[in-house]
Order: sequence, then structure tokens, then C-alpha cells
Amino acid sequence: MTKSPLLVVGSVAYDDVETPHGHRPNQLGGAATYFSVAASFFVRPHLVGVVGRDFHERDRALLAERGVDLAGLETDATQDTFRWGGRYHENMNDRTTLFTYLNAFQSFRPKVPPAIQHVPYVFLANIDPVLQHEVLGQMRKPHFVGLDTMNFWIGGKRDELIAVLRQVDGLVINDEEGRLLTDRRSVLAMGKELQSLGPKTVIIKRGEYGAVLLCHDDVFTVPAVPLDQVLDPTGAGDTFAGGFMGWLARTGDLSPENVRRAVVIGSVMASFCVEGFGLERLLAVRQDEVAARYERLLRYAHIPHAGELS
Repeated sequence: MTKSPLLVVGSVAYDDVETPHGHRPNQLGGAATYFSVAASFFVRPHLVGVVGRDFHERDRALLAERGVDLAGLETDATQDTFRWGGRYHENMNDRTTLFTYLNAFQSFRPKVPPAIQHVPYVFLANIDPVLQHEVLGQMRKPHFVGLDTMNFWIGGKRDELIAVLRQVDGLVINDEEGRLLTDRRSVLAMGKELQSLGPKTVIIKRGEYGAVLLCHDDVFTVPAVPLDQVLDPTGAGDTFAGGFMGWLARTGDLSPENVRRAVVIGSVMASFCVEGFGLERLLAVRQDEVAARYERLLRYAHIPHAGELS
């Protein structure tokens, strides 16, 4: 396999998901899983994570068939795979966590194989900021490091998170997390304060309202793709990040114009994710569908022959 320019470090899990449209137990999930499948449309990503003794060979084969390099996926033969259960409310924005069993993930200490420590694009999915820092210590001068986090780490390990933010180039965060981290309500003020913490590329995800990008001095907004129906929002943010980082890694272009393009692609990939339960819709998507939806989203946001207001 040709060495990929992209590495993701994060969780591989089994999810038990309930939404108003159905219930799916034991579906393959985890941040690194969704990220890798989305990124695989553009590059062949390396995945570093851990699974347990109950991890199915069919799921390992599924990821390998998508071109995901699993050399960094450890198996803990003494414990089960990380499991999470959640129920989404009628509005599909709010959810209740029913259970979280960290299992093998609780003692996970990421080990990046030496052969991929020079990978230029790195994404630190939602894990303990102490572990994110340890991963950075194993890498050799990456071109671009992206990071995700969540309320649990913002509230419980704020100092450690701030320390690792100083070392990364990009932050992907939702607006609720951004408010908690900065105490800012305005998205623009929030984004600028997040930039002051270290990452000069900040993406604030706003669910059905799209996303806002701050890339150095550039500000850009992209709407969410309008959809007839959302079946399962699980993994949408990780899928967004996978599309975003996958495009950057494929092109090797960090210009503001291409970062904008990557955000649009992230939004497109997330829109496919929510149309099915778990990975089912993403796994069925064709490359031509990705291109068509990308063009469709550009048309939604385009104002033809826009002139000056008089």
C-alpha cells in the first residue's frame, strides 16, 4: 500500500443508537471509524486506535476494504471494545446518553508505528488531551495537525487541552463546545478567541445551520445541505472532519481558498452520514454522488450576477 499523507488517532466503537426512526444495536462506530471512512474517498488513511476481543473480523475487513491502513489498530485480548449507547430526541439535535463502557479504550495509550510518524497531515480525534499531546510527541514535523474535543475534556482537563491547542494548526468544534471554552456567544468572537489559543484554522460546526470557518484572516460560512430526512446524526461531526482533512491531505494545499473548499466537502460528507444509520449510507455513496452534491451545495450558496445595492 502506498503511504498515505493522513493519520487519524481516535476511538473505534460499537454503538447502540435509538432515534425517532428506529433502533440499531451493535453498529460499528467511533470517531476514528467515521473519520476514516469519510477520508477514504480522497486518500488511504492510517488509523491508530484500539479494539477489544469482541471486535468482529467482518468490521476489520470492512475498514480494510475501504483502504484504511490498520497497522496502528491494537487489539486488547483481555477486554471488550468501547461501547456507547444513546437516544436522540424528536428534534434530532438533542440526545441522552444511555451508557458508556470505555472497556479497552480506558487504558488506551496511542502508539504511532514508526513507518507513519512522518505523515504530513494528522487528526487528533476526540480523546483525552493528554493522549493528544503524547501523539504529537511521536510525530515528525507534520504540515497540518487538526484536533477535535468535547465538553467532557473542556470541563475536566481544560489546562491540558489549552496546552495541546498551542501545538495544533486546526480546531474542529461545535458551537456549544466553543461557548464553553471561550465564554463567547457570538460565533465570530468565539472563533477569534479560539484562534488566539493557537490554531489559526478554526471550524465551528453549527449542525443544521452549517459551519463557520476562520482561516487566519479569512472568514467563510457554508450552509448545511438541505435534506428530506435525517435518520441518525451519530458520527456526522467526525465524518465532516474526515472529509475536510481528507481533501487537504489529497491536495496538499493549505491556501485559504482550498481550506474553504475542504469545509464544503466536509459538509457534503456529513450530509450523507445522517441519511442512514451508522455507516450504512456512507458505505453506499459513490464518488459521482459526492461530486454532484458538492456542486449542488455550491449552487445553494451562490448568488448569480450579484451587483451593488443602490
